[in-house]
Amino acid sequence: MNKLLAALIAGLFATAAYAQTAAPASEAVVKAQASADKDNIKAASKEAKVDVNADESVAKAEDKAGKKMSKAHAKAEKTKTKAADKVAKADPEDKSEAAAKAEKTGATADAKAHKTMVKAETKVIKKKVDAASDKELAATKTAETQVKGDADVKAAAAK
Repeated sequence: MNKLLAALIAGLFATAAYAQTAAPASEAVVKAQASADKDNIKAASKEAKVDVNADESVAKAEDKAGKKMSKAHAKAEKTKTKAADKVAKADPEDKSEAAAKAEKTGATADAKAHKTMVKAETKVIKKKVDAASDKELAATKTAETQVKGDADVKAAAAK
């Protein structure tokens, strides 16, 4: 029992002695931790802004592409309708020639619309890739800031 009591008392004195010597280092650790936390919050805020801007950019590109695609499709349909009207109005002996011409006009209109749609979709894909890249770079910067902050805290604790 005496040995146990002696060990507890010795542990108490050792803890008190350690607390007195560790107090200045503890203050430095607290300052380093506060600075690291501040930097982490700032980096996370910047990352969130980049994410929002990237998402907005993609949304705008998708909206613009949708409008272009519907406009191109409507234009192609209008062209094909005009060609069909010409076929309907054509003389019976000229109907087959008018129908062939209308088919050719329709194919050209569809091809032009498809080309416009592909270009619009390509722009959206490029925006998505750029947005993903921006988001990844921002996340990397945030992670770097967190690691640097942790290293500063460890360095302060080691002093």
